[in-house]
Amino acid sequence: MSEFEIDWAREERTGIAEAVYCEDKTVEQIASILSSANDHPLLLTRFGVEKFASLSDDLRAMIGHDPSSRTAFYRCPERLLVPGPGIVCAGTSDLPVAREAQRTLAFYGYLAPVITDVGVAGLWRLMKRLEEIRSFSIVIAVAGMEGALFSVLSGLVEAPIIAVPTSVGYGVAAHGRAALSSALASCAQGLVSVNIDNGFGAACAALRILRYRGASAAF
Repeated sequence: MSEFEIDWAREERTGIAEAVYCEDKTVEQIASILSSANDHPLLLTRFGVEKFASLSDDLRAMIGHDPSSRTAFYRCPERLLVPGPGIVCAGTSDLPVAREAQRTLAFYGYLAPVITDVGVAGLWRLMKRLEEIRSFSIVIAVAGMEGALFSVLSGLVEAPIIAVPTSVGYGVAAHGRAALSSALASCAQGLVSVNIDNGFGAACAALRILRYRGASAAF
């Protein structure tokens, strides 16, 4: 019997399929999971280049791997993406987390544009893109350092804002804890937050909102 028990019914219950978190798994364990998936599409997260390169040629041929986000699609059919949330990223250092959110949404059939380098230290950059940001039905905001982007966006945009603190920053930024505290202590009404560097979790929260509203994509 396999040591893994994939919850194939999760999507039927919740609308979101089980994903495979690869960071603490060995290459052999990942290969075993994929081999047991048969025709089921799978999203793999925290799946680095070295582990991907260590898989067999046959398995790699069935995987679409993105090094920047450390995500991979296994047996995911190509399809047209429908418009989904927008992702607003404070700086290019936050892009890996933003890309994880973007790729998660793409796995479920949603196109999620990323607007980057609009951190509030240069507020004019954000204001220049504000009308574009306001066009999104949901906004995933990704920021490290002090996380000021979260409150500023929430005071300017009507759409739900999902904050993703990142571990970017010096000293007292404390690997994302300062940005997380900023999101949780924000005076902007209705701002919600996920855990540090959790682009995947933010995308799943956006998916639940989209599907509750009935904005479904073909999976």
